[in-house]
This record gives sequence, C-alpha cells and structure tokens, in this order.
Amino acid sequence: MFNKIKEWLGKLFNKTPKGADTVEECQKKHNWAGLARVYYQSGVSAMESGDLNRAQLWLNRADTIYSADDAIYDKVGEKLIDDCSERIGQLEEKPILYNRIPSSVEEMAGSLEDVEIRVWGLLSLARLVKLGERLAVLPGCAALSRLGWAVDTVLNSFQAPPTQEEFKGIQDLCSALYALGDSPDFWGKGSAIDVAGGAPFQVFDLAGMMGVHLEIDAYLHVHLGMISALSQQGETPAPETGIIAATLLPDYYVRTGTGNLEEDPHIKAELDRISDDYDFLRSELSWELIRERVEAYKKLDILSC
Repeated sequence: MFNKIKEWLGKLFNKTPKGADTVEECQKKHNWAGLARVYYQSGVSAMESGDLNRAQLWLNRADTIYSADDAIYDKVGEKLIDDCSERIGQLEEKPILYNRIPSSVEEMAGSLEDVEIRVWGLLSLARLVKLGERLAVLPGCAALSRLGWAVDTVLNSFQAPPTQEEFKGIQDLCSALYALGDSPDFWGKGSAIDVAGGAPFQVFDLAGMMGVHLEIDAYLHVHLGMISALSQQGETPAPETGIIAATLLPDYYVRTGTGNLEEDPHIKAELDRISDDYDFLRSELSWELIRERVEAYKKLDILSC
C-alpha cells in the first residue's frame, strides 16, 4: 500500500502543470527555465513508461539547459534538478546504447597502441566534417565549419609538429566549441538543417553521448596536450575515446524515430564504420592509407546510410 501511495505522489509531483508552455512556445518566448521543465517532464514520462532512450534524451536536454546559466538554474529550482540528476544517474546504469557503445569502444581500445587510438578518434572526427559544415550556417555555430581544417591539422601533426599559428587555431576552436554548449543558440532556439528523406537535424541533437561538441573539444585538447608533452619530453596524456561513439548521433534518431534505436539503419551503418575502423587500425598501416580514409570520410554525409 505504501509503495502505491508513493508512486501516486511521485506522479502528482511530476505532472505537467495545466496550461504549461510547449517546447515551441518556450523557445519563442526565450523562457529557458520553462523549456528545461518541459524537457524534464517529457523525460519523467518516458522513464515511467519504460522508454529509456527517450528518457535519456529529454532529461539530458533539461540538464544541459539549467546547467548552462546560474539564473536558469535558480528559476528551475533544486527539487526538479535533484530529481533530474538522480534519474540521469539511474539511466547511466542501464544497458542502453548510450552506455553500451562507449563502454565497448573503451574496451576495444585496450588492444590498441596509443597512436592507433588517437587515429581512431581522428577517423571519427573526419566523419563529422560535412555535418559541421552544414550546421555552421546556423546562429552561433560558425566554429563547426573549421572541423575539416582541424582534421587536416591533426593528421599532419602526427608526422610533423604544428606551427604556432596552427596550435593556437586548435586552441581557439576548442574554446569556441566549449562555449557553444552554454549558448541558447545551441540548446534554446531549435535551430535545424534540412535532411534529405528525414526530419530536420537540430543543433541540439549534438548533445547526445556527453555532447558531440564537447567530445571534439576533448579530443583536440588532449591532442594538443600530447604535442606539448612530446616537445618537452614529458608524459603524454592518455588518448580520448569519447569522440568515437559520439558519431552515432543517437539524440537525433531517438527524437525523430519511432522504432528500436538498435535497428535504425543509420545507427547500424555507423556502428559498422566504427568496427571497420578498428579492424583497419589493426591491419598493416601507412600514413598514406590513413590519409585516404580520412579524405573519404570528410566527404561523407553521416546522416545518410
């Protein structure tokens, strides 16, 4: 009996207020606290119905918004934030794609040399170049147009140190990508690009897998750390693997799909590419072969199969 009462009270607490604004209305009014609440309520509903992928999507969106600005945080309130954080923590323990693939990648990376892991990340980053170029036309997203340059610079730096200008350019790109995640241009306005044969891709769809923009930032930041360490004969930082799974772009397919995420043809195609890159890295390699693969990936439309 006590559990039933507790469940009823929980539903009452999490019930969306009558007349509450929709996502679109909150975006139009720049009601960012309201937008966080709407996403939170959607995440709670999805979690209670057992749709854990959508729960991950919506709760993470709420967390992204109220974490971006202290004023929004204060308006949302600690009760909602504490519950949202607790739910996200529970989801982190579930065997959903958001958790399984990064864990699998990390395990696979254990059989590779550091330089091979770094190249694996670079191959994944190369597959985001075309998407970045398309998203760069959206407000606040201009930095994404530089991903192709960053890929070329990183690839060249495996064989020769970058110039001071190139080093500083990557630092500036890292700063811009980090700042993007705190901007309403990223999470508040619903900016999107058209996708042939599919629903529009929102820039906020990059928020999945810890944030694609943040994983790119982390990958590039650690690469600069490696270059600095080598120049000073110091200890190099461990390679980042987060960018490798981030290319799945699960937020987009969860938000726009209706079926099993694991069976989505785009997800399956990207999983195949991740696996094929792993096999490629374990074969007899040359920088020429790596460059050829990078160039092919830079032309790839990752939103098509």
